[in-house]
Amino acid sequence: MSSALVWFRRDLRLDDHAALQHAIAGFERVWCVFVFDTGLIAALPAAAHRRALLLHAACTELHELLASRGGGLIVRCGQPIAEIVATARALGVSAVLANRDYEPQAIARDNAVSAALAVEGIGFRTHKDQVVFEHTEIATLSGTPFSVFTPYRTAWRKRLAGVGDAALATRDTADLHTRLAPPPTDCGWVGVPAPSVVGIHAPAAPAAVLVPGAAAATRRLDDFLTRIDDYDQRRDFPAVKGPSYLSTDLRFGTVSIRALARAAMARTSSGAGTWLSELIWREFYFMILAEHPRVVKQAFRPEYDGLVFDNDESRWAAWCEGRTGYPIVDAAMRQINSSGYMHNRLRMIVASFLVKDLHIDWRHGEAYFTAHLNDHDLSANNGGWQWAASTGCDSQPYFRIFNPVTQSQRFDPQGRFIRRYVPELAAVPDRWIHAPWEMPPIEQTAIGCTIGQHYPAPIVDHASARALTLERYRLARGASGATA
Repeated sequence: MSSALVWFRRDLRLDDHAALQHAIAGFERVWCVFVFDTGLIAALPAAAHRRALLLHAACTELHELLASRGGGLIVRCGQPIAEIVATARALGVSAVLANRDYEPQAIARDNAVSAALAVEGIGFRTHKDQVVFEHTEIATLSGTPFSVFTPYRTAWRKRLAGVGDAALATRDTADLHTRLAPPPTDCGWVGVPAPSVVGIHAPAAPAAVLVPGAAAATRRLDDFLTRIDDYDQRRDFPAVKGPSYLSTDLRFGTVSIRALARAAMARTSSGAGTWLSELIWREFYFMILAEHPRVVKQAFRPEYDGLVFDNDESRWAAWCEGRTGYPIVDAAMRQINSSGYMHNRLRMIVASFLVKDLHIDWRHGEAYFTAHLNDHDLSANNGGWQWAASTGCDSQPYFRIFNPVTQSQRFDPQGRFIRRYVPELAAVPDRWIHAPWEMPPIEQTAIGCTIGQHYPAPIVDHASARALTLERYRLARGASGATA
C-alpha cells in the first residue's frame, strides 16, 4: 500500500491545501506531521504571543480536524531535518510532501531534507500553495524580475486574467477521510504537546489578542467582507475597524491566499481593489526575497549600505519601550509589546521615526518586529522596513520623512488610539494630544500630567533630526556615485 507523509509548516488548515490534495490523490495512506523547530522557538522572546498562537493553530485545531476525519497530527520538536527523516523512516512512507517556502533559510532546509530523504530512498515533493503566482511566473518582457511594484501589479493582474479561474481554483481535499491514517502512538506527540515543550512556561491567553485557527480565520474573513468596500477609506486609522485582521492567518496559512484573492476579485469597489493590491504587495515582496536573498542583510539599493547610523542605546530603549515622548509612536510600540499586533499605518510611522528621527539602523527595527509580531513574515517585514528606510527596491524617497505629529493628527485626530495605549495622556485635551509638550504648564498641572514627569518630553527634535537625515542620505548617495 503506497503511503506518504504531509509536512505542515505555514499552511495550518485542511481546506484548499495543495500538498494535502496531491497526497490524497496519489497515495492510499496519508499521515500528517508538524515540527516545532527548536532553533526558531529559542529565538522568540519567552512572552511572544506567536508561541501560543502556533501551539493552538498548529496542534489543537489541526489535530482535531484531522482526527475527525480518521487521522491525527504527529507533532515533533527538534531540528526539522532530523525529525522529518526519522518520522518518514519510522512510518515507511515512500514520499514526503510539503508546500513550498521561499525564504532563504527555508530553501536551504528543504534542500537538506530532500538530500537526507533521498539517502533513505524516500522522495520529497513540494507544491505551490502560499502564493497565487510564484516569483518565476511574473517577469518583465525581457524575462527579468520586476523591481518596482506598480508594473509588477499590472503584470500580475494581466497574468491572472490570462489564466482565468485556474490560478484561484480551490485544491480539492474532499476525499481526505478516505486516505488519512491514524498516527502510531510511538511516533512522537499526537495532538498537543505540553506548553513547556514549545517554551510557554506561564499561562497564555492568545484569544484575548487573536483567536487562532482556520475556523476563526473564516469568521474574520466573513466579517471583513461586510466592510471591504470601505477598506480604502478606513484602513489607515488605527482607532477604526478598517483592516482585515487576516495577516496572521496568512502567515500561519489558516486561510488560503486563493480564497482571499477570489473574495477581492468578486467585488468591483475601490476598497476591494485596494485590498487586492495589498495581497499583490505580499507576493511582490516574496519575489524580491526569492530573487535577491541578499536583502536579508543588505540594502536593496547598494548606495545606502554606507549610511551612517548613531544606534544610540538610550534612544533605542525608549523606542522599544514606548517612551519617546511622541504619543503616536509610543502608543504603537506599546500595542505591539502587549499584543503582538501593530496597525500597518503605525508600522510605517514607527519605522520612519526609528531610522530617520533616531538614526538607528533599520535592521535593528526589523529584528524587533521579527521577535514580536504575530504575523511576522520575513519578506514583508524586510520589504516594509526597507521601504520606510528608503533603502528598498520600491521605497519611500529618502527626502520624504514622516512627521510623527502630523501623522498623528491626520490618522488619530481625536487621539482615541493614543489614549488607549498611553493612559497617562487620557486627560490631555484633543488640541494637545499629538504634541503634549506644547501644552501650557498651567494646563499640565490642572490635569495632573506634567510633561517630563508623568510622560516623557520628546527625546529628539524632529526638525533637527530631519535635517541630519537628509544630509546623511545625500552623503551616502554621493559616496556611491548615485545622482541626487
